[in-house]
Amino acid sequence: MATLYPLKFKSILKEKIWGGQKLTTYLGKEANVSQAIGESWEISSVEDDVSVVSNGFLQENTLEEIIEIYMGDIVGDKVFEAFGTQFPLLLKFIDANDDLSIQVHPNDELAEERHNSFGKTELWYVVQADDNTSLISGFSTNVTPEEYVKKVEDGTLESILATHSINAGDVFFVPAGRVHSIGKGALIAEIQQTSDVTYRIYDFNRKDSNGDTRELHTELAKDSIDYTCLKNYRTSYDSKPNELCQIASCEYFTTNLLELTKPLERDFYDLDSFLVYMCVEGAIEIGYGDGVWETLVKGETVLIPAELRSVILRPTVNSKLLEVYV
Repeated sequence: MATLYPLKFKSILKEKIWGGQKLTTYLGKEANVSQAIGESWEISSVEDDVSVVSNGFLQENTLEEIIEIYMGDIVGDKVFEAFGTQFPLLLKFIDANDDLSIQVHPNDELAEERHNSFGKTELWYVVQADDNTSLISGFSTNVTPEEYVKKVEDGTLESILATHSINAGDVFFVPAGRVHSIGKGALIAEIQQTSDVTYRIYDFNRKDSNGDTRELHTELAKDSIDYTCLKNYRTSYDSKPNELCQIASCEYFTTNLLELTKPLERDFYDLDSFLVYMCVEGAIEIGYGDGVWETLVKGETVLIPAELRSVILRPTVNSKLLEVYV
């Protein structure tokens, strides 16, 4: 069987009522300039939105097809045993040209019971933010489920939510159950469980192109929310050039930040997992095998099969990567 290699996929672009143009102008995605593109799904095994390989001899094969053929050589034996041909993560870029709805995602138990789906724990890395951009994550005060419903009904929900100003490089870990919303002006890299289940709580009375307001899921959300109020929702980290910096680790994924000014070798012999690199700044070359190189530029994402065991990351300019594995 032919040797595997770093796999790129065709971006799956999603038009959204709140989308804009940054995915094309800032990250180089190809789209009709008249479209409001809100999301670029980089690697996905969500039903009806399964990623398709765009490079090498596996080009035009779907992610599920290549996992079915190569199994643990693609994702790692432990991952294949747990998830089969379904890739466990959904990786995307999000352009909020307007505020996203205030929403929450159910945990694994509720998502399985209601939707035969995984829950949705996610991580946000701010790639770029306009001046005075903010986002919502969590509550600003202690609140009961009954108080939450009343605030939704009287239109004052935002008064009990924690709003955070943001800049490029900020990180927020958003476990299932945490109320959240990405604010206007934010360009976000998102790493999440493979799930597309969202409960919309409040949508600012916004109307779509047909003049209709979008459906809200107040009661479904009520049982899904974690009402715990935290002192700090922002993730702190200390990144140093050419050193691995872990910014999040949970049962679903680990995410590291790499700021590269010189080549760095990454070996993952003991990991038994695929790696994903999302380039959020600059450009690099990925060396693997016997002197073979693949390029990765800002806005691109690549899947490193578990079989490869090690790669060399060589920046062509100062670069930043998100490194993700299970």
